[in-house]
Amino acid sequence: MHPDEGQVFLTCPYCSATVYLDKSRVVFHWYVAPTLDETKARGALFSWMSGNQTVKDLDKKSRVTGVTFTYFPLWYVRWEAGGREEVGLQPAAATSVTELTRLKLPAGDLRKYSSALDAQAEAPSVPLDTALSWFGQKKAIGQVREMALVHVPTFTYKYQYAGKIYTAVVDAASGTVMANIFPAKAEVPYQLVGGVTALVYLCLATLPVGGALTGGDGMTIGMVACVGLGIVAAPLLLMWALWVASKV
Repeated sequence: MHPDEGQVFLTCPYCSATVYLDKSRVVFHWYVAPTLDETKARGALFSWMSGNQTVKDLDKKSRVTGVTFTYFPLWYVRWEAGGREEVGLQPAAATSVTELTRLKLPAGDLRKYSSALDAQAEAPSVPLDTALSWFGQKKAIGQVREMALVHVPTFTYKYQYAGKIYTAVVDAASGTVMANIFPAKAEVPYQLVGGVTALVYLCLATLPVGGALTGGDGMTIGMVACVGLGIVAAPLLLMWALWVASKV
């Protein structure tokens, strides 16, 4: 019998008996249909490369050296713990991109797996028991409600930047880009801008305090100096921050 996603009662094709399907006792095999072709997937990759996470102009300075399409297998487990229902994913085959476990699998997108996909699908090499033990190491698993092997469509890109080869995976169903290691923006320049800005305004804030200690009109003079210098410093610091953002 080959149930559809969400189907609970089945009719036996041989004896016409009605069969109740206990999802906690079987392992389903689904796949997710792709909605992106290679051109759109590459566009999603370049859009990610030009985002805030990666170095500036990564989409222009990098070079794609290879791309492969495959249905990658993931173990899907749904369980109940502490009165709440939780869902988890674990790779069912070896991969260097563990971000795949963060994918969202809408129930309505799951379809019955067909042997016609075998040529493009990667065979699972991680047993279900192993995946369940991985789940148990991260969080307490209560009563399992559903288990499934799900093949998700992915484009795996190899690209070169600054003499190094990196890997990024594009989910061909949603366009989500996943990568464990990539040329990220340097944090030190931004930390320097933030630190200097905080120091400048901290020093300005001491002017009214110092004026108050001198007595007389010192407090007023300190407040005026603090506000005036703060107004002058703001655009200078902003221009510096914009310059750093344009270079890093």
